[in-house]
Amino acid sequence: MCCFSGNVTFVASTRIFARMTEAGRQGLVYQMQFGAKEDLAIILPLPVAKEADEKALHFIDLSAYPDFFKHLRAGFPADPKPRAFAAAAGDTLEVKRVGSYDASFVPAVKDFERLDPRFRLPAETWKAIPLYADYGFAVFKLRSGTHEVHPMALTFPTRQPEQLFFPTVHIHDGKVHPEEHFDHALYCQVQRLGAGPLQGWQESADPASRFTKPGSAAKLIDPDEHVYRRRMVGEMKNEDIILATA
Repeated sequence: MCCFSGNVTFVASTRIFARMTEAGRQGLVYQMQFGAKEDLAIILPLPVAKEADEKALHFIDLSAYPDFFKHLRAGFPADPKPRAFAAAAGDTLEVKRVGSYDASFVPAVKDFERLDPRFRLPAETWKAIPLYADYGFAVFKLRSGTHEVHPMALTFPTRQPEQLFFPTVHIHDGKVHPEEHFDHALYCQVQRLGAGPLQGWQESADPASRFTKPGSAAKLIDPDEHVYRRRMVGEMKNEDIILATA
């Protein structure tokens, strides 16, 4: 979900990486370019295991590896230049410093009340997307201005151990539209074990160690596995991408 708590002037070149880092736990890395006139937050919904508590999500600092996605892209032929587009009750939650971000894990929709109002969406927005009623949410607080933020990274216990989840639903104006403009590059690593090509995805010619720095990626990248990529550009159905891995 490219979901912002306030108005943005543009969003472009969204990149998302996903991999099962261990049994029952998914890694996720997210990066984009954006502009905003005021401080706001990006909110990523996550299908966390239903028994997960506030400590279940682990934020990862990738500020020392800003070229994470640049290196992933090096494993594939060059793409066209990305295009920007206009954006249409209890204690407070723990806030962690993760590189240049302040980040929080919101265990459930009701827990948004424990965040600063600037960094949450109206309750009516969540009612429009009941799928997320029992999801958890990673919230990264962003500064105003025009930025390409360094990669945001985390791991979480997933309720879908045989699927990779990519948060791609768009909410830029507090409303959920049936279709939105996509400018996304999705990357993943999955063990195919002779299952043949991943339909709809392009496979790198070499394993990740040939064009990335796994040692700088906090074990999010498997150096021995190939990387898969899917480009999504244009008007598309406004929904998250779920990839079956088994």
